[in-house]
Amino acid sequence: MMSLAFVVQPTLRKGQQTLSHGSLSVLSRTLLATVAPHTYMYDKAVPVKHTKNVHSPRKPLLRDGYKSHQLPIETLSSSCNVYQAEYFNSGLHLEPPDLDWKYLCDSKHTEEIEANICNRKGVGDIRKVVKLWEQLQVSANVDEQRCLKKELNNEAVEIPNKTHPLSPVGDDSQARLLEEYGTKVEFKFRPKSVVKIGQDVDCLRADLVGYTTGPRSYYFKNGLAQMEQALIRFTLKKLINKGFELVSVPDLIHPEIIEACGFKTTGDRTHVYRLEPQHHSNTCLAGTSEMALAGMFVNQVLDYSELPKRLAAVSRCYRAETGTEKDQGIYRVHYFTKVEMFGITADETGNESDQLLQEFFEIQKEICIDLGLHFRVLEMPTQELGAPAYRKLDIEAWMPVKTFYGEISSTSNCTDYQSRRLHITYRMQEGTTKHAHTVNGTACAIPRMIMTIVENNQNRDGSVDIPGVLQQYMNGNRVLQKPDHPLRWQWIKLLRGKQGHKN
Repeated sequence: MMSLAFVVQPTLRKGQQTLSHGSLSVLSRTLLATVAPHTYMYDKAVPVKHTKNVHSPRKPLLRDGYKSHQLPIETLSSSCNVYQAEYFNSGLHLEPPDLDWKYLCDSKHTEEIEANICNRKGVGDIRKVVKLWEQLQVSANVDEQRCLKKELNNEAVEIPNKTHPLSPVGDDSQARLLEEYGTKVEFKFRPKSVVKIGQDVDCLRADLVGYTTGPRSYYFKNGLAQMEQALIRFTLKKLINKGFELVSVPDLIHPEIIEACGFKTTGDRTHVYRLEPQHHSNTCLAGTSEMALAGMFVNQVLDYSELPKRLAAVSRCYRAETGTEKDQGIYRVHYFTKVEMFGITADETGNESDQLLQEFFEIQKEICIDLGLHFRVLEMPTQELGAPAYRKLDIEAWMPVKTFYGEISSTSNCTDYQSRRLHITYRMQEGTTKHAHTVNGTACAIPRMIMTIVENNQNRDGSVDIPGVLQQYMNGNRVLQKPDHPLRWQWIKLLRGKQGHKN
């Protein structure tokens, strides 16, 4: 809060029109971008200069790659109370999305868009969008225009992304098998579940957690807590060696950012945890670091020479999910740790984002092969793409106890769906700007990866062989096994007399 006050109430020398942002802290810049969407984001410090060219507060000055800009103080001084109140009361305000109106509202595309909507669970009404657009073109009343624009934007953002020609049409049963790696482990004994093994070797607690937290929760400890950290370190080392930039992201995200990424934050079917606005402003718990990584570039103009960008993050993911009986244990939980990949590409040839998708996909396969997993690769059908994905590839690993292939990783090409809603663009050398494309992929979702490793690497005596690539991160240990003196839990009920107990 002190940093926010410093930004919006600067002290200027006489005649000074702008404030050097060199003195602003990282937190100041972050709050500035969050509090005031019509203000600016910066990277490098510049000296304070006197200037007569003050940018209009109505038009946001976007960051031009890594160039430095000066801060028009009039923008802050004239609107600090408005933006401060807006931040604390209703959260971030994003400008309406820069949708492809020419494509959406051209009647010759209506049937194509309508068929795509039907193939993707039927969310969105393109005919209503076209009708509102036509009404707006002939309206002469300012108030009516304002209402039509608002309704038009609300309807248009519901239209899903286009679909890749290779994506099968239908539900998850229509997923197409692309590749298969490894072979199923043939056990000469009845394999145990990860929960049973974890309890036996004193590494996991997934029952009786309701006393502390709630359903679909768990504790990793000892060997599995070490394996969690080992998986993170192993994965990050691989990503950093491949040129990824590591980012530590926030867990609290404005719902506008989440919605712009293609995830619903309201309604009966939302998986997003929303904090009480009265006490926590208007924020949600992030379901994936993709949300924060995409939001980091909101309202930015990147330089073409910077692209593609490859980012990696480790974060806690919070999801209010429900599931079936096969999802019990640690397969589907309300919170988990995940290493995420996120990328931004140009859109000059039309192939850049698909190439980055393939790059992410190859990394995912490499991780699974290094860990010795048996898995298959699927081209996901239209009803599994959600709203933002143009194309989605899933990796499913064999789960021997419940005898099914479970998703452990996915990667999606969202083309310009997110960038149009978050206003992420790039500038070519000649000065023209264009919307970027975004790509995301799971590098390692910890609980499911641990479940796969433990159940497939178990031995008759209840021990678990640790994959070779993880041993260096686990003090050289090769096996998870029962401790010599395990900690045993015994739940008791404390009874007291009506008069209380005596000392």
